[in-house]
Amino acid sequence: MTAPRHGGQDSQAVQWQLKRNCSVTPAQLLGLYVSLCVVSLGIAGFFWVQGATLVMPFAWLELVAVGLAFRTYARHAKDGERIVLQGSYLVVELESAGRLERAEFNRECVRVEPRSGDGSLIEVSGQGSSVSVGRHVRPELRPALAREIRHALRGC
Repeated sequence: MTAPRHGGQDSQAVQWQLKRNCSVTPAQLLGLYVSLCVVSLGIAGFFWVQGATLVMPFAWLELVAVGLAFRTYARHAKDGERIVLQGSYLVVELESAGRLERAEFNRECVRVEPRSGDGSLIEVSGQGSSVSVGRHVRPELRPALAREIRHALRGC
């Protein structure tokens, strides 16, 4: 969770960036996968030349399975949530697997509250629509985030 930032063109803007904690970037993951392929296929090729012909198909099967797992990880590595309070609007942007979902709420009519109980996601609702935020925040910190957003909405 990034601390709220004030700035931009409007001095009244407050922004929260909530991102997934990723230790490996997709580019680093690709490099790791390529090196894994070279080593695994090199070893499988050596044993295939020695007469163990079933090693190569299993090496390919292993590399396909690892490649699919790495691809799933890389698709979600940049997932995050951005909440911006600027002027009379609260804008919530959710990015998941490269898809961006955006919701705008009138500052005067928006409600910010836990969805069901302690530690649950935070529901931002108003004007007949709602969106859940806080996926990338530890459950025990979500109430503090909801309080921060409500405090900023009141203009304090």
